[in-house]
Amino acid sequence: MDFFTPIVDDPHTFGMIAAANSLSDVYAMGGRPICAMNIVCFPAGEMEISVLREILAGGLEKLHEARAVLAGGHSVQDKELKYGLAVTGLVHPDRVLANQGARPGDRLILTKPIGTGIVSTALKAGQASTTAVEAATAAMTALNRAAAEALAAFEVHACTDITGFGFIGHAAGMIAETDLGLVFDGRAVPLLPGTIDYAEMGLLPGGLHRNRAFREEIVSWDPGVPMPLRDALYDPQTSGGLLIAIPEPEAAALLDTLHTAGLAHPAVIGEVVAGGAGRITFA
Repeated sequence: MDFFTPIVDDPHTFGMIAAANSLSDVYAMGGRPICAMNIVCFPAGEMEISVLREILAGGLEKLHEARAVLAGGHSVQDKELKYGLAVTGLVHPDRVLANQGARPGDRLILTKPIGTGIVSTALKAGQASTTAVEAATAAMTALNRAAAEALAAFEVHACTDITGFGFIGHAAGMIAETDLGLVFDGRAVPLLPGTIDYAEMGLLPGGLHRNRAFREEIVSWDPGVPMPLRDALYDPQTSGGLLIAIPEPEAAALLDTLHTAGLAHPAVIGEVVAGGAGRITFA
């Protein structure tokens, strides 16, 4: 279950983003969503009911795309608008993908660009370009369905979706309480247009600072990695992509499969190393 306040102005688009974000956890575990329940907090009497109608229509559009059924939902009156889904999915017991299980030598593939939190903050400040907003919206409304379906043909050791804890936070979960480490090429991580520029302007969401404070002790940086890029790697994401640990011999084939499935930005961005003592290194 996941729900949150609007991060874009258009209610239909907000509904699509919230639904895609809620569906993501099922895809991250290799599952197939089958049904969902709406979760709504709405300021009745203070906002036109047509706004809620458009939000629900956006969510339903994504459920249809996911081939899942809307089975009802629950609403409460609240001063602050919120929307999301409680999603039920299916996965074969032998095909469950967990966020841990990565092995030394695995390559790490990211399926979507990051930067949605920074771009959203720039939008609220009236500084975001049309190009940046359109790219962020396209990323957030895109289901992780195609990526999850592509994984079925490969030996995936670990998988997680990148959401509120940011890229670093979710990557850290892959090696928590293990002796493994992750080594990333920070410049290989795909970014949304404008992300670095807005970070340089100081347009950073509050969650980014909390993510940094929580994980900075386990992260090492090459001096050449610029601060705006470091900021972006802590940026809390909405409806982010999948981070996948896969044996090195299969990485190129998976990347080709993801491209064929229509994903525009999948990239090999790092590897799993032995003896890393639960640390993340950016070169």
